[in-house]
Amino acid sequence: MNRTARLYALVEELRAAAPRPLTVAALAARFDVSTRTVQRDLQALMEAGVPVRTTAGRGGGWSIDPEMSLSPIHFTAEEASALVVALAAVDASAPYAGAARMAGLKVTASMTGRASAAARQLAARIVSLPAPADSAMRAAVEQAVTTQTVLRLSYVDAAGRRSDRVVEPAGLLTADGRWYLIAWCRTRQAGRGFRLDRITAAAPTDEQAQPHDLSALLRGSAAADAVQPATLTSLMPPR
Repeated sequence: MNRTARLYALVEELRAAAPRPLTVAALAARFDVSTRTVQRDLQALMEAGVPVRTTAGRGGGWSIDPEMSLSPIHFTAEEASALVVALAAVDASAPYAGAARMAGLKVTASMTGRASAAARQLAARIVSLPAPADSAMRAAVEQAVTTQTVLRLSYVDAAGRRSDRVVEPAGLLTADGRWYLIAWCRTRQAGRGFRLDRITAAAPTDEQAQPHDLSALLRGSAAADAVQPATLTSLMPPR
């Protein structure tokens, strides 16, 4: 068993035993490798963002949170190629670009044989011209949208006017290759769209934002007809 296969097998072994922890010795015996190898593999999983954790002391060991990880997904060669290329092509200035990049690396690492070759051949024929990205600003926007907390930002509008705003994020809009933060602006007491590349600074707060309906904030704007991307519809709750 190669290392990639063993890493995925380790995750499934921990998932099957969850929430009960497994010792390094038991895992080493299960995969017929040294305890040092298992320890190194588990550390690699942690660094890759897999929700494995260790508990010290009697009855301790390694475990995984099954609610924070996905079961194995079997892609066709074409699906894997398309997914890897799509994730790798996400612009650095787009929301959650870092997470998308990590997801692409995990999918790539899991592929072997024809799927791996097809993805690499396709990737070799795709290039992008990256746009400048403010990682601190993007991270603040991502955090505010994910946790639904109030965000403080500095913004430059289309006419070059600068202003400081306190906003309650409702969601994100992509249009014509650009990303917008849609939010209730406390400063203007109205729904507003803020182009991410015009936000010059952003700072999250610990204050919980009031819930706002994204469609309601877009009503009457140029983006009133915005729809959920087809790739995300399966994640939406049933109406």
